[in-house]
Amino acid sequence: MTYDPAAHAAAGPGGDTPPGPSSSAGSDGVERAGHPAASDPSGAPNTAEPDPTDVSLPDDLVDAARTLFGDRLDLATAYAQLLATDGVLRGLIGPREAPRIWARHLLNCAAVAELIPTGSSVLDVGSGAGLPGIVLAIARPDLSVVLVEPLARRTSFLTEAVTALGLDSSVAVLRTRAEELAGGGPVGLPVPADIVTARAVAPLDRLAGWCLPLTTLGGRVLALKGSSAAEEVAEYGKAVARLGGAAPEVRHCGAGLIDPPTTVVEIVRERLVGPALRDALAKRRAAARAESGRRGGGRARGR
Repeated sequence: MTYDPAAHAAAGPGGDTPPGPSSSAGSDGVERAGHPAASDPSGAPNTAEPDPTDVSLPDDLVDAARTLFGDRLDLATAYAQLLATDGVLRGLIGPREAPRIWARHLLNCAAVAELIPTGSSVLDVGSGAGLPGIVLAIARPDLSVVLVEPLARRTSFLTEAVTALGLDSSVAVLRTRAEELAGGGPVGLPVPADIVTARAVAPLDRLAGWCLPLTTLGGRVLALKGSSAAEEVAEYGKAVARLGGAAPEVRHCGAGLIDPPTTVVEIVRERLVGPALRDALAKRRAAARAESGRRGGGRARGR
């Protein structure tokens, strides 16, 4: 299902690109708003011309894929085919990404599931083509996943993919920007969520500003990062703390299963700050006044 509270929102500086998390370019070959799909993360130009529809699972990745997806491997294969066809045609995936969709995208995202407790609610911010949100929903049918994405053409793809894969019962698509969700989402959606994910969206300080307000107190932000993760943690740790997050920690998911493992920066939301704190205090005061009124009314009736 698709919720579209931002359909009339003004376009941002990138034409049809609203400001917010999806306005950053990633180095994972997945298109971000205002940017084409990235080249190889090493910086070397892509000169090969692989078949853009070849998404066959490489033999050396079969065991890892079976471990991560279990009896839903066929569903993961169907999603890989969607990415390599409609995803490429709509400009969400670079045409040279198809041969490495499994290693660079599907298995890389699925490995993050090891950090997510059973039955968690998940918000995937800046979902783009559904990475990692759709992958997590395939690998973990116990999760409730909301894909948060501001651009209409992306949410159209996400909605169609969710339906085609039969994930409607566990996955919702929400067209909005992360910062607009901080006050709560549409009725029936898990906002705030136990887990908020983001992949190749923005530097850690901006990402924490968008994602921590969407996370339950004690919940976690899981930011999929590359080789710069440790540097970002060192640079932006104080900014994360000001936003109510605990010290960010670098995790490596899928070690011994995929090479390289997926690098994730994990941030626990340990404090309410700013508007969230003011709202919580206001609710607490209102509840105290209501309780005091009930007690006063009881005493008056007793007399």
